[in-house]
Amino acid sequence: MKMLNWIIGRVRARLIDSPSYSDERSASSFDATLKKLRRIEIVSNRIVDESFHGQYKSAFRGQGIEFDEVREYVDGDDARSIDWNVTARAAKPYVKRYAEERERTLLIMLDLSASNLFGANVSRLESATEIAASLMFSAIKNNDKVGLLTFANGVRDFYPPKKGRKYALRLIKAMLQSEPEYTPTDLDAALEFVNRTMRRRAIVFVLSDFYVNSLGKPLRICKRRHDLIGISIIEPVENALPDLGFVTLQDPETGEYLDVDSGCARFRKAIGARLKARRDSIAVKFKEMKVDLITIENGGDYVVPLRNFFRKRERR
Repeated sequence: MKMLNWIIGRVRARLIDSPSYSDERSASSFDATLKKLRRIEIVSNRIVDESFHGQYKSAFRGQGIEFDEVREYVDGDDARSIDWNVTARAAKPYVKRYAEERERTLLIMLDLSASNLFGANVSRLESATEIAASLMFSAIKNNDKVGLLTFANGVRDFYPPKKGRKYALRLIKAMLQSEPEYTPTDLDAALEFVNRTMRRRAIVFVLSDFYVNSLGKPLRICKRRHDLIGISIIEPVENALPDLGFVTLQDPETGEYLDVDSGCARFRKAIGARLKARRDSIAVKFKEMKVDLITIENGGDYVVPLRNFFRKRERR
């Protein structure tokens, strides 16, 4: 596990002190953040309008039911729907009626562990923010509520679901200004928080590289209570570690440094195999728990994978 942690974001290590990286991190300034926010809004709205607003709506329609009214029992009604309190007061049987929920809730869970700074061209965190923004605008256009939970070694910030474009922009701004942590990723703790806090059924997207120590009971409970979907953002360089000679790598969880020879083919092959095994184990875990997992290449086209997922859900 320790070796895996060393690998995760390290090819990017020599880029950390480069001007382009420093400029990107300076986006915490007010003007730069507003500029990025406006760009993301324009891009996301265009993608939503052109690609998958209707598919989002179709894929998640009928998410749960809510109480509507009670009426007298008639032959053929399911006995399990009898409202015993009303029945006792009225001295004759009544049943509960439910209506499909028209208003849905979208919750974005964003991984802020430092391994998400990894990326040869753009960081995983930047890609995750743009994907999250597109999902939020899809929800807003459908008059749904949107919320945000950021996590690393536990919950960082939680913004309860609300409606409206202004609120969505506030959440996107919060994502743009978030600073990743050099700590282990505790997804279980974040899911436990969702299980305690979100009482009504929600559509929950978890955007992460899923370099986590464990995936246990909280994932299973969240799947049962909510419509849970994982979005795994992978960096292409992880599939084929490049030959950069001797490089200094940094552990995203501890901030420690390590010198390695990336010119060694055996070393690169071993690292690639270990990272693939890690990703495969996460995919197997999600499949066992019947949780959808979308894999998106960092810096690549995320519209097609999302659109394919929506189509699959609509057919299902």
